[in-house]
Amino acid sequence: MTDESVKDVDLYVATGRDKHGDVVKTISGPPPPEASPQEAMRHKLRTEAGRAVYKRRKAIVEPVFGQIKEQRGFRRFSLRGKENVRREWRLVCAASNLLKLFRAGWVLEMA
Repeated sequence: MTDESVKDVDLYVATGRDKHGDVVKTISGPPPPEASPQEAMRHKLRTEAGRAVYKRRKAIVEPVFGQIKEQRGFRRFSLRGKENVRREWRLVCAASNLLKLFRAGWVLEMA
């Protein structure tokens, strides 16, 4: 992935791990001008808006990875190389999505 492909995307990237039960103090305002990219992201995630966006990610995206790991038993890639791994991941995701459609009773309608 190149920098150009994410140029206009508002990213929210974890900068570390928070322990369960720890109260994280929210902050406001922009990060300090001398902040590194990691510090700026940490600041962004500690804002009220950043916490709300990241909380949604946990509910929408993360369960899918857990389901693929646990229900499909997919723990590691079989192939090497970026392109091969990308293709293998697409196959795993396609299989997961097709199985979800099948279990939901979806039927392909022929035109």
